[in-house]
Amino acid sequence: MVEDKKLIEAIVKGLQEKKAKNIVVVDMSELEGAAFKYFVICEGNSTTQVNTIGESVISYMKENMQTKPFAYDGFTNSQWIVVDYGEILVHVFLPETRDFYKLEQLWADAKLTQIENLD
Repeated sequence: MVEDKKLIEAIVKGLQEKKAKNIVVVDMSELEGAAFKYFVICEGNSTTQVNTIGESVISYMKENMQTKPFAYDGFTNSQWIVVDYGEILVHVFLPETRDFYKLEQLWADAKLTQIENLD
């Protein structure tokens, strides 16, 4: 659990380096049947920023946590990028795509933690 918290803190820092907004940590670790322990969800204002945020978190995790993702997807159109760190999935959305899929609402019984935006 402590290791998960350190990874999440590093993921959030990697997201914030490129000014990701509306970061939410979805803690599903207590939910029976959940495929993952955590989602870290955020958004960027354009496809360029979404792409840059996705690249930033991968780079930050390699440099600071010596951790590479198991997989990633979405860089082609950069409307929704997913980066897989095993039990932690990072989702980087365009605002309208995030609003359409409403991942936070799908996991409404999970603990949601809002991370304050950096200006």
